[in-house]
Amino acid sequence: MNAYPEFYHLAAERYSCRKYTNAPVSRELIMAVLDTVRLAPSACNKQPWKFLVLDTPELRDIVIRSYSRDWIKEAPVYIVALGLHDEAWHRSFDGKDHTDVDVSIAVEHLCLGAASLGLGTCWVCNFDPAIVREGLNLPDNVEPIAIIPMGYPDSDGTVPEKKRKPFDEIVKWGKY
Repeated sequence: MNAYPEFYHLAAERYSCRKYTNAPVSRELIMAVLDTVRLAPSACNKQPWKFLVLDTPELRDIVIRSYSRDWIKEAPVYIVALGLHDEAWHRSFDGKDHTDVDVSIAVEHLCLGAASLGLGTCWVCNFDPAIVREGLNLPDNVEPIAIIPMGYPDSDGTVPEKKRKPFDEIVKWGKY
């Protein structure tokens, strides 16, 4: 039972791409993807984020030095998602900072937007933030949260199998 066939298909087909062609991604296409980020919701509409596009060899080298796996070198462009904790909404009851939540929503918009345009992406969170912070001259109040390599997938068009928990393991009705 699927009430949203186009969106469901997009979500089902999107995967973490770790193999890219060497074709460049046009600035126009990058801007179209990033416009989906601009549309992402956030707590109290604070939008506590910035997204840096790294597409030159010098800037790409910062990411390559911060992440030890070779596959990332193939992607022609990286987008670094930055969190602005001092601009985020903080829940009054316990002070919970929603920066990570808001940036995650925006990154998922980015990944789905890229997939809708035929581009592959992958969330990368296991990187050395000190290298990224220093290389990109980030102020102390700006946190590098994720790196998103982006490019044209180098595949035969088949979507890798996604291992997902069954519906009844993740959804409950009523109380826990």
